[in-house]
Amino acid sequence: MNLFATLNQTLDLIPEGARAAGLGALMKGAGKVTRYLPIPQPTLLVGPGSSRRLGQALTAFGHQKLLIVTDAMIVKLGLLKSLTDALDAGGTAWALFDEITPDAPIPLIERGLARFQEEACDALVAVGGGSAMDAAKVIAVASANPLKPLRSLAGYFKGLNHPPPVYAVPTTAGTGSEVTVAAVIADPQRRSKLVIVDTRLVPKMAALDPELMAGLPPAITAATGMDALTHAVESFLGHWASPGTDGLALAAVGLIFDNLRSAYLEGSNLEVRERMSLASTYAGMAFTRANVGYVHAIAHQFGGRYHTPHGLANAIVLPQVLRFLAPAVMPRLAALAVRARLGTVKDNEQVLAQRFLDAVDALNRDLGIPTHLAALREKDIPALAEAALHEAHTGYPVPRYMTRAECESLIRRLLPPKEEAAAPAGGLAAPAATSPAATPAPEGQPKAARAPRKAPAPPTAQTAQTAPTPRAPRKSSSRKTPTAE
Repeated sequence: MNLFATLNQTLDLIPEGARAAGLGALMKGAGKVTRYLPIPQPTLLVGPGSSRRLGQALTAFGHQKLLIVTDAMIVKLGLLKSLTDALDAGGTAWALFDEITPDAPIPLIERGLARFQEEACDALVAVGGGSAMDAAKVIAVASANPLKPLRSLAGYFKGLNHPPPVYAVPTTAGTGSEVTVAAVIADPQRRSKLVIVDTRLVPKMAALDPELMAGLPPAITAATGMDALTHAVESFLGHWASPGTDGLALAAVGLIFDNLRSAYLEGSNLEVRERMSLASTYAGMAFTRANVGYVHAIAHQFGGRYHTPHGLANAIVLPQVLRFLAPAVMPRLAALAVRARLGTVKDNEQVLAQRFLDAVDALNRDLGIPTHLAALREKDIPALAEAALHEAHTGYPVPRYMTRAECESLIRRLLPPKEEAAAPAGGLAAPAATSPAATPAPEGQPKAARAPRKAPAPPTAQTAQTAPTPRAPRKSSSRKTPTAE
């Protein structure tokens, strides 16, 4: 990361066209290295009851004590019960840290680290969305490197010592953090995100349990599903893509287009939930090796400045970035269209590419994703663009490079109508139609499913169902406790 940053500062002195060529060559070269980088893959337990099976497996590993990292809503809904009952039955002690919030900030991570140390834990189990899994990863690496402040761990392979094991139980189908090398947390002091990358952060085991996702509200289902789609698409379009990552990305895209609308409308359909959890995991496996691009670079700035949920930010930005990239990636967009069942390989490539762009717009619209970012302000755009380009150009293998002016114009198209009307002359107009604003609850905090907004659906979509109310949770304990019936 430091090498990329230094090179980027040097390239700032070069005209933008030549700079793009230099960065492109650098990233292509780096991709040849990452293709062969040994990245571990967790053992996956898939299907209803897999969280209980993970608990049973952990009792055989001889851990002194596990720290379960989650949020208060998951505890309240009793979603830990299968896991903790299995741990108790096997005689494995556990402690609870249930303070996770979206984009967990540094002070919260420090409290979790203190809890890990006070309880003398030697492994962590993350239960929740990406924020819980990323928090557990950062607590792990920080506990192994106590002399390094959290900010100094940001970047690539900054931890000297091997972190304790992390296990994961995702409760959303989107982040893919259960299989990735990265962890993202918030730095509220600097109003930015910290990205920590280390192959040793990949969880050892993960349980993809659709029963824990059945009560996920439609808005969170939508945003996290589009997060998974963004991972798959950016990994497929970038310069680090390989035959291995392509297969995973295409599988994810096919599963998402086949199942996300149904998951949004039929929250209690466990088969659909399981397919979406697999799509998220496949996309995570793809981008942990092939990396992401401008969508994430811009979305991270929205999260750092406005606390926009990451999946929602990705969903809003994705259509605009795809249109910018389209001239350079037409054949790849056509391949995505074929996998999304929008045509066949016999169709015209340009037609297929346009169908995919239109299909992403339609999917966002059907899921209630807005076309504008309500919090975005014109005065922030120059700083947002500068930070996004720095992140993308120092770490992401983008297939086409943006200038500062292009990035600002792209972000300006996301202004809410009131701000857009006040924008300086010359700003590009936003689309005329705006979808209903999506206001998802914090990621990773499923609730009893409410009836979703009525949204256009494919002809085969069924009526939304309401998930059953979860069992009342057993009182949690920081000690080994008997099984509660």
